[in-house]
Amino acid sequence: MARVQIPDENRWIDDPAEIAELLSSIGIRYEQWSGIDSLPADATDQQILETFATEVQQLKDECGFVTADVINVHPDTPGLDQMLNKFNQEHTHSEDEVRFTVDGQGVFHIHPEQGPVVAIHVERGDLISVPKGTKHWFNLCDDRRIRCIRLFEEMSGWTPHYIDDPVHGRFQPLCFGQSYVSGSPPESSIQTPDLP
Repeated sequence: MARVQIPDENRWIDDPAEIAELLSSIGIRYEQWSGIDSLPADATDQQILETFATEVQQLKDECGFVTADVINVHPDTPGLDQMLNKFNQEHTHSEDEVRFTVDGQGVFHIHPEQGPVVAIHVERGDLISVPKGTKHWFNLCDDRRIRCIRLFEEMSGWTPHYIDDPVHGRFQPLCFGQSYVSGSPPESSIQTPDLP
């Protein structure tokens, strides 16, 4: 289940209904998909796509996506740092960025036109959709692992368009550690690498 932080307000949110309401208010679609527990740990990309075929088709029909794939990022991924460095700076895309997290975790930072930056820690079972033109960036957590279903209108939509006066430098890459999970926000953020 996703967890949300609003760093400028020192505010943490872990209630699913409150998370959905907040994210909806800034234009971010957030859902939790069932069925994730039925996937074996060594599921192939094809098994993942078959397990969530109904949900993927609904998104295609609703939003105009034409294709879906599975991305599997881990510490041994060739060219990982170069790939991640494309997406850890504030940017936009010319189509919606949709991710359903099958395994691993990461943090989407959303910079709405009105209001403070919101950090969304996604993990297994979370779907997030960042509308085209929305300022955002992404960081991997310290284990540098995430496996996601991605949906595309066309591949060129994933080109990052960098912001002239970005704010990402004011925010540490972070993941929420055990002190948060057990009920108290951490004293300091865990330093992490980055991702798309």
